[in-house]
Amino acid sequence: MVWRVEHFTEIDSTNTWLAQRAGEGADEGLVAYADYQSRGRGRLDRQWEAPTGTALLCSLLLRPAIDADQLQMAVAAVALALRAALVRLCGVRPGLKWPNDLLVNDRKIAGLLAEIVTTGDQWAVVVGFGVNLTSCPDPATSTSVLEESGVTITPLALLDIVLEELEERRRQLDTEVGQSALRDEYERALLTLGQSVRVETQNGVFVGEARRVDNHGRLVLDTDEGQMKFFVGDVVHLRAQESAS
Repeated sequence: MVWRVEHFTEIDSTNTWLAQRAGEGADEGLVAYADYQSRGRGRLDRQWEAPTGTALLCSLLLRPAIDADQLQMAVAAVALALRAALVRLCGVRPGLKWPNDLLVNDRKIAGLLAEIVTTGDQWAVVVGFGVNLTSCPDPATSTSVLEESGVTITPLALLDIVLEELEERRRQLDTEVGQSALRDEYERALLTLGQSVRVETQNGVFVGEARRVDNHGRLVLDTDEGQMKFFVGDVVHLRAQESAS
């Protein structure tokens, strides 16, 4: 993979910029990262804002040989690369919360946002991510690399290692054997599995035990109504007393 990195001192959103490039036919491997985003976004168009230089704010353009409904596996590949990069640089080993957060001691240290871009019969996925390096928006619910490790990492230093870690995981997306290995790594890293959870979707709210992820990266939940699979949704990890109430 040849990564082509574009750096912005300030931009509205790296995801927006990269999605536009994808729509124009840009090749896989284009990367955008910014010192500051004025309109950074998380899931459900939630605002993601960080003071200049305190976070890695980045988006990647991927064109894997998978179906569009396997989008979550592309997100998983990036999340696992990000996790591995943090371990290498500072010893912080986040757990993953399905579908798109990295947590340390139940506090968010990073989040991801994926968007599908279609041009004719071709499709691409833009995976954006933000990592709190030296500060965090809310100490009660989030944390930073500096707080967890005492290590100051520059955004570019982290990005370099993320791209290195993503190389093999990106190749895995293109074969069934690779996808199986990637899913196994994903399941081992997921804090969500084995927990009682609440999944909030546009179609309702569902409570059950998170059992596994399937070959498409969907969360498989055992509920009182039977087994259910979720492609998207906001997940809340429930404490024992909450799940019993």
